[in-house]
Amino acid sequence: MPILNLSAETDIYYELIEGDPARPCLVFLHEGLGCCAMWKDFPAQLCQATGCRGLVYDRLGYGQSSPLAARRRIHYLHDYALGELPQVLAALIPGQDHFLVGHSDGGSIALIYAAQQPPRLRGIITEAAHVFVENVTLDGIRTADAAFGEGKLRALAKYHGDKTASIFKAWSDTWLSYGFQFWNIEYLLPSIECPALVVQGTEDQYGSAAQVDSIVARALNAMPAMVEQCGHTPHQEQPQALLALMDGFLRGRMDAPVQPRTT
Repeated sequence: MPILNLSAETDIYYELIEGDPARPCLVFLHEGLGCCAMWKDFPAQLCQATGCRGLVYDRLGYGQSSPLAARRRIHYLHDYALGELPQVLAALIPGQDHFLVGHSDGGSIALIYAAQQPPRLRGIITEAAHVFVENVTLDGIRTADAAFGEGKLRALAKYHGDKTASIFKAWSDTWLSYGFQFWNIEYLLPSIECPALVVQGTEDQYGSAAQVDSIVARALNAMPAMVEQCGHTPHQEQPQALLALMDGFLRGRMDAPVQPRTT
């Protein structure tokens, strides 16, 4: 089992997908209750379509990585984006250009990371990313929290094992806390200079098109992509449409340099 040791308390499980080493690597960032296995074969399909290598990993607390060792902070997405992610990239794809493909929490992490303007980042793709807290998001989490309490989300144990309860409650308790209602990363968006494809389903139960509108209005090179008749997980609900959409975005920017901000 491939494991990256980041510290005495942090082992990160990862998977590498073969591809052309001369092309940028696609780095996949899972959702707030996700892990490598929950992406299923979508990363491999996108890598095959583009010819790129791929990196998929379980963040701390998820899947086959180490469990959370401390209570989650309100700014936990910053911790993942600015602490864990750069360490993973430096260890597993050192000095290699890359694109980030992030779903939900993973999309927000991609945005936070991109705002730092890392030199090897060629672009990002976000699916159902959040940049501020909406009532629809909180309603969706309350529904999921109730379902978990009733034992209706037992399937998560297949992916997270004995960490299932801790990671679910870390997610739901953080988002439903009083302080988190003020969480907002819109201030970072004007600093994002790399190309960004901003994907969201029109029927997303955890967010509205206002998230997409905010990103596109503030980030320099962001383009929206609303997927019709689709909920919170476009790559599972509309996989062929997402493969075509992402492949087109990536191919058009595989060799293009990041354009510097002119204003």
